[in-house]
Amino acid sequence: MALLIGNVALAFGPWFVRMADTGPVASAFWRIALAAPVLVAAAWATGWRPVQISRSIWLVVFLSGMCFAADLASWHIGILRTTLANATLFGNSTILFFPIYGFLIARALPSRSQGIALLLAAIGAALLMGQSYRLDPRHLGGDLFCLLAGIVYTAYFVLMARARETMAPLAALAMSTIASIAPLLIVAMLLGEKILPDHWGVLIGLTFCSQVLGQGMMIYALGKLSPLVIGIGLLIQPIVAAAVGWIAYGEQLGPADLIGAILVAIALVLVRRPVPAPLGFAPASS
Repeated sequence: MALLIGNVALAFGPWFVRMADTGPVASAFWRIALAAPVLVAAAWATGWRPVQISRSIWLVVFLSGMCFAADLASWHIGILRTTLANATLFGNSTILFFPIYGFLIARALPSRSQGIALLLAAIGAALLMGQSYRLDPRHLGGDLFCLLAGIVYTAYFVLMARARETMAPLAALAMSTIASIAPLLIVAMLLGEKILPDHWGVLIGLTFCSQVLGQGMMIYALGKLSPLVIGIGLLIQPIVAAAVGWIAYGEQLGPADLIGAILVAIALVLVRRPVPAPLGFAPASS
């Protein structure tokens, strides 16, 4: 149930980004800034205290926050330039990049099923990007921004894996969230975006769905379910996002889109099989 709720909540995130009356990076800033007090209070209630953290872990958490800020900035910009379905699929590309990092650390080749997964993902991504360009050249740029977000998000989870060696999941999430606030605000200001909203409801909805309910449920599910089940559950997100895009914006998927999405979906399931890497922190979607 937590896996289902978490994925559905996360799938509505891009829609809230579209509806926000601030700039895309500014909406990411408010998503984090509004969620930070809730996450810190929850971590504090579980017994966590900042004085318990060493200097080296503080540095790791700071760098993870910077990566998280870069991920959200890139993804939110991409959401405004491509379809909701593509934004969600490419935003989840961390699920593919994280195992690749594991192969490099373990100095091991992927298994046959994982190799097939990477090939299917490449073919599916090419189909989706090609179709995006045919619909609107600007969509290709949005796809690339979302793909970049997935790459940066991988770096975030690599750093969080280090932090998780000495910190509980909720405390690590709270600290990385705090570390990402200032970078997002600075980038939004440098881009000349509108910072203060006229209507707060959308940003509150974004904060609750994406950062509190979505991330919270996924962190809980990650500790209870196998990677393969998590991978299958992640397929809920693009399906819900595609439905929202179709209903709200008339974003209909053509045959090439469907084939590409199916290939990427199969890849997400196959690649979630155990990876021979010494990492203890599994990624959840943005």
